[in-house]
Amino acid sequence: MTAPRTLFAKLWEAHVVTSAGDKDLLWVDRHFVHEGSHHAFAKLADRGLPVAEPGLTFGVADHYVPTRHRDRPIADPDIARMVRTLEENAATHGFSLFGLHDSRQGIVHVAGPEAGLTLPGCLVVCGDSHTSTHGAFGALGFGIGATEVAHVLATQTVWQKRPKAMRLTIDGPLAPGVGAKDMALAWIAKLGADGARGHAVEYAGSAVRGLSMAGRMTLCNLSIEGGARMGLVAPDATTFDWLAGRASAPRGADWDAAMAWWADLATDAGAAYDREVTLDAAEIAPVVTWGTSPEDAAPITATVPDPAKEADPARAEKIRAALDYMGLVPGRPLEGTPVDRIFIGSCTNARLEDLRAAASVLKGREARVPGTISPGSSAVKRQAEEEGLDAIFRAAGLDWVESGCSMCVGMNGDHVNPGERCASTTNRNFRGRQGPGARTHLMSPVMAAAAAVTGTLTDARPFLKERAA
Repeated sequence: MTAPRTLFAKLWEAHVVTSAGDKDLLWVDRHFVHEGSHHAFAKLADRGLPVAEPGLTFGVADHYVPTRHRDRPIADPDIARMVRTLEENAATHGFSLFGLHDSRQGIVHVAGPEAGLTLPGCLVVCGDSHTSTHGAFGALGFGIGATEVAHVLATQTVWQKRPKAMRLTIDGPLAPGVGAKDMALAWIAKLGADGARGHAVEYAGSAVRGLSMAGRMTLCNLSIEGGARMGLVAPDATTFDWLAGRASAPRGADWDAAMAWWADLATDAGAAYDREVTLDAAEIAPVVTWGTSPEDAAPITATVPDPAKEADPARAEKIRAALDYMGLVPGRPLEGTPVDRIFIGSCTNARLEDLRAAASVLKGREARVPGTISPGSSAVKRQAEEEGLDAIFRAAGLDWVESGCSMCVGMNGDHVNPGERCASTTNRNFRGRQGPGARTHLMSPVMAAAAAVTGTLTDARPFLKERAA
């Protein structure tokens, strides 16, 4: 008899080709590349090597692409060159490309799962840290560096040190107006930005099981912000229902065979984790960040922290520096803090469900500050427009643009101006993340929508309660 194993152990061990020292050589089932991956292709060209498995390699134009005026040539010559280089590499090596004008184009961590390319049991890599998103399907998903991207292109394998296994259980009912983004920011605030460092985090508990696939993707997406190498959720009926019928998902007898294997993708009873953490879902409120790290987060009902009350000198200085950059005063309520603009988008919160949630707050209301809504993929954009969500955003006075990483990375023409404060659904609030001198507050789509209506950091729950009445 074999010892009980965690889901993570089953997935990891199924992909080990060989081992050397403290590292394992892992087989890669899906490799996503984007226009920023040109350095890795250059390494291949220098050695005269082909892409080892073009059928398992997928290109997506997302990081640098403009979200406006797609009918015109790209104005920035460097970005135009990167997009063109990705197209040329796809043609040379014969891999599938979700290009700028492809109907499947979108942010890689939205468009890939949408196409059914991310499946339970897969190992998925990409030159982007938020590849942890794909773990929502019961897969191993993690980001890799440029040298590793080249190695995967050449061999379809990657060397990795095995992380420890951590189970983060969130049990109980979520309060109305509280969702996956709040769950993620809550645990990161509690454990810290290094709280899960060196671990693969399996999310469990009734609150996690109750999430939709969009919510699970948001939760796994933010794993990296708590220091984790990856996050994952065991697949279940929610997963299978979401995948059924997607373009690259198995069909017929292959689907039946896959389902039979996927049924075993769960942690065995009695399996041991290196670390266990449990949170009460009922204690989680709508969360916003106040500082320059995702761990600098608190309920919207809280006040700005006071470094003078912090016993740890190093932590006090970190708080003081963050508040200085953010232009916040210790002790003042977070709610009511003026914002200059809002952004709803990114691989964290730009799926159809996220846009519907934001539209539920914005319908029939006007935004007091400018804002941008960038759907996670071209498919999401089309469906949102079919449902009339774009009309709601436009009527509120917000910009409805094309899909891409947009204002999340601020490298594509969409950015926050120096000194401006942005209520954002993105994943990082680092200094300058959305533009030099930009001040970013992370939050959920409904909270960003409420901020648009009031022009301040605002608790969205009264808006939602009004709609439900």
